[in-house]
Amino acid sequence: MRGRHSWLFVIYILVTLIFLYAPILTMMAMSFNRSPFYELPIQFDLKWYQNLAYNKRLIQATLNSAGLALSTSITSTFLGMLAALALARYQFRGRSLFQILLIPPISIPWLIIGVSMLLLFNLLGLGRSLVSMYIGHVAVSIPYVVLVVYARLSGTDPGLEETAMSLGASPAIAFIKVTFPLMLPGVLAAGLFSFAVSFDNFSISYFLAPPGVTTLPVEIYSAIRKGFTPVVNAIATITFLFSMVVVLIASKGTRDI
Repeated sequence: MRGRHSWLFVIYILVTLIFLYAPILTMMAMSFNRSPFYELPIQFDLKWYQNLAYNKRLIQATLNSAGLALSTSITSTFLGMLAALALARYQFRGRSLFQILLIPPISIPWLIIGVSMLLLFNLLGLGRSLVSMYIGHVAVSIPYVVLVVYARLSGTDPGLEETAMSLGASPAIAFIKVTFPLMLPGVLAAGLFSFAVSFDNFSISYFLAPPGVTTLPVEIYSAIRKGFTPVVNAIATITFLFSMVVVLIASKGTRDI
């Protein structure tokens, strides 16, 4: 019975994976198909990747997404790391409430967050601007950073830092020599997660990007609305592989958390 049940679980997992990845694999296969009308059988060709190299709008949108994601990752990782350190090492009034309030921004649809941020920034006079888009991406990334780094710190012994200070180390030296190396895998993983969250984000960029500035997800959406072209399959394949690498590296960093 145990062997039969194990086979049922294996089959269930395989069916689930096929359901999740079949559309993506189809898209990737069609990015190498010579025909723009998805004719079968597939005739292998790299023409859509060659065309992508001359598509200035998609290339610029990719650079915009990468730059925004990098700046978002640096800022959100720094701010989130400080917040996680405060939650893990200090007791203060409202600590439990703060932990609870970290969950809704992750679970609330980004569409709602994007609309609400647009309304807020209009009231503040920022409107749709690079600053608004940057703040929006940082805001939605920080909760991921806090949760990942906090999980890492919760698994470490705070007594190690106290022992270092009892042996003569200052609080700053104890943090640099003891605490920070212990939390570093979580910090790196959180930075990669926040990069992936920002790079793939559509809703925040769509509502907050200023005129003339676009990110890769928004540009892909616009290209599909104007008339689908297999070049979109090519850039989507590259983006998917890049995102998978980032997430796998981040997951490896959190394996011991």
